[in-house]
Amino acid sequence: MSEHIPGEAAGRSTGNRAGNPNGNPGSAGRRMLQVATAILAVVPTVSGLVAMTGVGDPLYAQLALPHDATLDSNLRFYAGVWLGLGLAAFWVVPRIERETALFRALWLMIFIGGIGRLLSLFALGLPFLPFVGFTALEIVGAPLFVWWQHRVARAAARRRCPNV
Repeated sequence: MSEHIPGEAAGRSTGNRAGNPNGNPGSAGRRMLQVATAILAVVPTVSGLVAMTGVGDPLYAQLALPHDATLDSNLRFYAGVWLGLGLAAFWVVPRIERETALFRALWLMIFIGGIGRLLSLFALGLPFLPFVGFTALEIVGAPLFVWWQHRVARAAARRRCPNV
């Protein structure tokens, strides 16, 4: 037997059962996705800025990398791409339910980066422990974030066009 929710008519609810105070189904999920995305965007933004120091990046200090122009150039280039990814993630946050293509592209890049980390893990062994966690987020988290954003975008579309 289905329960009747006060204020529910024609299949539309005035809120969700979790007590969403503003009466918009999915808006709590949207806000949580925005917060999670903004928090995660800090990582590539800050680490990208730091990594722009190339072989001087503190992350590599104990590795005694050679001061080679090609290596330094490549590290700075990838740091710039990483920084750009972080800035793009921040740009998506306020319109997260409408920027599905960009959101998916960002997470696809992260997922592919995770595959690269897996290849490195198999070829050379375990990296520093935090990088194992990053790999898990990149491989497992990416599809979950794409799924989450899909649900938020679908809920937003239903609010805009409730008869569809």
